[in-house]
Amino acid sequence: MSDDSHENPRAETSKAALRADLLQMRRGFTSDDREAAARRLTENAVGLPELAAARTVAAYVSVGGEPGTRGLLDALRERGVRVLLPVLLADNDLDWALYCGPGGLRRAARGLHEPVGDRLGADAVLRADAVLLPGLAVDTSGLRLGRGGGSYDRVLARLEAAGARPALIVLLYAHEVLAAVPAEGHDRAVDVVVTPEGVRRFAR
Repeated sequence: MSDDSHENPRAETSKAALRADLLQMRRGFTSDDREAAARRLTENAVGLPELAAARTVAAYVSVGGEPGTRGLLDALRERGVRVLLPVLLADNDLDWALYCGPGGLRRAARGLHEPVGDRLGADAVLRADAVLLPGLAVDTSGLRLGRGGGSYDRVLARLEAAGARPALIVLLYAHEVLAAVPAEGHDRAVDVVVTPEGVRRFAR
């Protein structure tokens, strides 16, 4: 989810075209492809030092063709990590609640799965040691292309305003690591991209 401002129409048009292409590629994956990729992604992510040292991780439940996160959520929880999951608000901002296992999720709007527990407030993400971000692509400088809803732009802006410095980790497929993505002034770089094929870090 990215870009709730439209300060650069040309960049926004380029982003829309790139998003459409990347989403089309994701729709071409079979369920076996997605399951195999999710297993490899989990193996690569659980070994990250940024997650090994984390006591609280803000994450999300993958849907559709997104790289699968459910195995990673359970691995973190079994390790004793406090896992926060987002709850989408009417204005596209995110509230947060604790992940208590697969039985603690319910279907929500837009095909999402959200935790059923008590809401902790939008500022709960400020206490995370690492934040797992959805996306469609990242470039070689660490700039992330989101889905276009603006939710995670707000999260990143909230972290920056508070001076919080969690590790920012985006989960993607290998072909979604690109030489460049269209960027605007409010876009923020991530620290790490994890794909089923491996891990890449960026200077921030």
